[in-house]
Amino acid sequence: MKLVTWNIQWGRGLDGRVDLARMVRTARAMADFDVICFQEVADNFAGLAGLDDADQFAQLASLLPGYTRVAGYGIDVGGEGGRRRRFGNAIFSRYSVLSARRHALPWPADPGRKTMARVAVEATVQAPMGPLRITTTHLEYYSDTQRRAQARRLRNIHDEACQRAALQPRWENEESNVTFDPTPQTMDAILSGDFNFPPENPAYGEIQNPLSGHGPAYRDAWALAHEHAPHPPTFCLHDHGYAKEPYCCDFVFVSASLAARVRAISANLETRDSDHQPVLLELDDR
Repeated sequence: MKLVTWNIQWGRGLDGRVDLARMVRTARAMADFDVICFQEVADNFAGLAGLDDADQFAQLASLLPGYTRVAGYGIDVGGEGGRRRRFGNAIFSRYSVLSARRHALPWPADPGRKTMARVAVEATVQAPMGPLRITTTHLEYYSDTQRRAQARRLRNIHDEACQRAALQPRWENEESNVTFDPTPQTMDAILSGDFNFPPENPAYGEIQNPLSGHGPAYRDAWALAHEHAPHPPTFCLHDHGYAKEPYCCDFVFVSASLAARVRAISANLETRDSDHQPVLLELDDR
């Protein structure tokens, strides 16, 4: 199984050109991916550098035939003519999507910081090894207070899901309301995205802390595959507008139940199609 995660900066490359097709070609050159997770996807957000009012969620869907889209919006506000203006993340899967959820992440007040609402998008897919819960997210950049609160919530979401999976409800629905029908629950999980912190930040550890329900906690797939080797830089590698030195802030975490399946993880350090570098995870699926 192959998964790519990428903050695409609304498709804007370091040359200033917005080109989603170019980004999909770059991702496909990395791998024949089964799942791809995007952060910073825009809809009707003319005003972002180089961008018109395009619905990029729909454009990416047209570029990825055969994949099911699950999208979520941290920003969803009114626009001209009643059309919504939306900004967020998306998962595209060629595995069947059994269920999908969107989680609004904490947004505590932090005076003096410019911040935006953040979201985690979750899809439970039917992977070859069984149901697999995949979440992608993009945490706050300017506020460490908010980032750490969001990291804790991501761990808690995983904890709650593992506790549900341990119960595996099998109740008889005596009513005609099929919304209560149970859906597949699983402890096997992947969490990917742009976390906007380096590995030495406390939030990196908080995501991986033990779960209260004693389920399989998240583990950094890079550390599992490469032990003590430093993470490759995934941000500000080719452009130093946000930091003088490049660093890693794009991670893939896997539940400990998947640790033995991690075959490889790598970053494309050559592309300049975004201000972030895409990351590829490979799992044994049998």
